[in-house]
Amino acid sequence: MKTRVYVTLKNGVLDPQGKAIHHALEGLGFSGVNDVRAGKLIELDLADNVGDADVEAMCRKLLANMVIENFRIERVADAAPAA
Repeated sequence: MKTRVYVTLKNGVLDPQGKAIHHALEGLGFSGVNDVRAGKLIELDLADNVGDADVEAMCRKLLANMVIENFRIERVADAAPAA
């Protein structure tokens, strides 16, 4: 089962990478971007017997820094092969 874990900084945590992206976008002439927050996407290919509690434990123990980050888990249905 494909599983995606989205890790983002908690509100109020300084995001220097987001600030750098924001500055670069302005430098490239893109206007209207008020703020940028950078995060990470972790894709896992898990056996069918790996439950939600196991994935949450992975996030809390390794994939996210619970002091400064939040995470969201998304199970992805396997796409049918193209005809």
